[in-house]
Amino acid sequence: MFTDSHCHLNFPELVENLDDILAQMRTAQVHRALVIGTTLEEFDAVHRLAVTYPHLWATVGVHPDNEGVREPTLEDLVTRSQRPRVVGIGETGLDYYRMGERSHADMAWQRERFRTHIRAARQTQLPLVIHTRSASADTLAILREEGEDGAAGSAGGVFHCFTETREVARAALDLGFYISFSGILTFKNAADLREVARMVPLDRLLIETDSPYLAPVPHRGKTNNPAYVPYVAAEVARLHETTPEAVAAATDANFERLFNGVLS
Repeated sequence: MFTDSHCHLNFPELVENLDDILAQMRTAQVHRALVIGTTLEEFDAVHRLAVTYPHLWATVGVHPDNEGVREPTLEDLVTRSQRPRVVGIGETGLDYYRMGERSHADMAWQRERFRTHIRAARQTQLPLVIHTRSASADTLAILREEGEDGAAGSAGGVFHCFTETREVARAALDLGFYISFSGILTFKNAADLREVARMVPLDRLLIETDSPYLAPVPHRGKTNNPAYVPYVAAEVARLHETTPEAVAAATDANFERLFNGVLS
């Protein structure tokens, strides 16, 4: 049985076909999925999915790339995290990929937003779901500054849809975080990432779709959905010289452990 640790089933291209997607998940033996919040405005829709379907769960957060949306306060995140079936804080982190003409100083708002999420996670003791792109040094530095070093009181969490280097993966693992891989792992041009996945121990690894994006081979270019997460598991299995069933069992257990057993 497989778990999709990161998807966006509330997005229009998926929610409009939800019954069919849930049927595909059953056929593919994907028995649960975590629906990720990316704005406060959409949180009610994300949460509604989690309370409607027994195999779906939710997080609350504001994606670092989202501008022109309601800025989350600590109270916003903590209050919403106390609703039933909300099990994580995020998607949060840093993304400098689309800085354009802006300077590092111009992105201070993003770093402050990230700190707010970390503080909410520490207060609630819910894990962080971290997005980092072209910003790994600052992401790691801010986690350390906010006390997320794996010691007592740390919230921990997962670096989702990982595309960074071995060095960044090692640093994240050393801070107590899990690493999650998406369908990118199956892409022809992802040889370096496959080496990272081979390095990450199976007891610290998660799998995801990040759907509706990044559909794995052989569905690349199509709309992704949680039923495709077994393809990610199969690639992880190949890299670790084990079976997809073993990867499913390991990542399922990791998911349970990260989210404090509330998903059983």
